[in-house]
Amino acid sequence: MRGRTSRQAEEANVDLTPMLDVVFILLIFFIVTSTFAREEAIGLEPPPPPPPPDQPIQEAQQAILIYIDESSLITVNGRPTDISSVRANIERVVAENPQSALIIQAHPKTRSGVVVKIRDEAYNAGFTDRVNIVISQT
Repeated sequence: MRGRTSRQAEEANVDLTPMLDVVFILLIFFIVTSTFAREEAIGLEPPPPPPPPDQPIQEAQQAILIYIDESSLITVNGRPTDISSVRANIERVVAENPQSALIIQAHPKTRSGVVVKIRDEAYNAGFTDRVNIVISQT
């Protein structure tokens, strides 16, 4: 055993610096080249506050009230109607009073698709900026 000399085994080291550089360069590339989609949302502006009790309601301040209950029964100003005739009812009321606003009052358990369909019918009838959607408390 004279001719043999024992050597310590060298430790294998992996240099991670180039890999981290590549990862950061890819991260910066994807951040810079990504595009962000802008989502459109339904405007949920509350209706204007009611006038004081001593002031009479003027004809121009009256609103069209569309109520949707939990079983998707639709009433326009207290008259039950079908979803296909909502636009005709809105147009009839607008012909009588062109300055009226539209309030869509929905029960909390109403399906959102029904509310969206009624809102779309209101937009098709010419209401664009005077449509208010509220959730009823009952």
